[in-house]
Amino acid sequence: MSDPARPVVEPGQDRSQLSLGELLGEVTRDVSTLVRQEVELAKAELRQDARTAGKAGGMFGGVALAGFMVLLFVSYAIWWALAEAIPEGWAALIVAVIWAVVAAVLFAMARKRMKEVRGLQRTKETVREMPTALRGR
Repeated sequence: MSDPARPVVEPGQDRSQLSLGELLGEVTRDVSTLVRQEVELAKAELRQDARTAGKAGGMFGGVALAGFMVLLFVSYAIWWALAEAIPEGWAALIVAVIWAVVAAVLFAMARKRMKEVRGLQRTKETVREMPTALRGR
């Protein structure tokens, strides 16, 4: 029995002398190898995108925690300081607007990082090429 990793047809060998079974076996092995390589490419791309998405998710979590802590402690301090010069209601509104701007900037940064996740781009491209490759073009 022949080694499945070794091709039936050596480079430069005349294929017209091969039986239909040998030709089908060669095509089956080639398609199997191609599909296996596509699966490996998809796995590699998914791992890379998962890392990027995980980092972005961690950033969103950091934004939430940092925003909460900042709003809680610094807001009270600023509100209290401003309340010495203006009415307390206006002081609280000023503090709230400042932290809304900070939160918007942090959100924009996290959103930009999340857009770096592209999906399975290389896998999509190579899968589109498979029918052409199988036809011999």
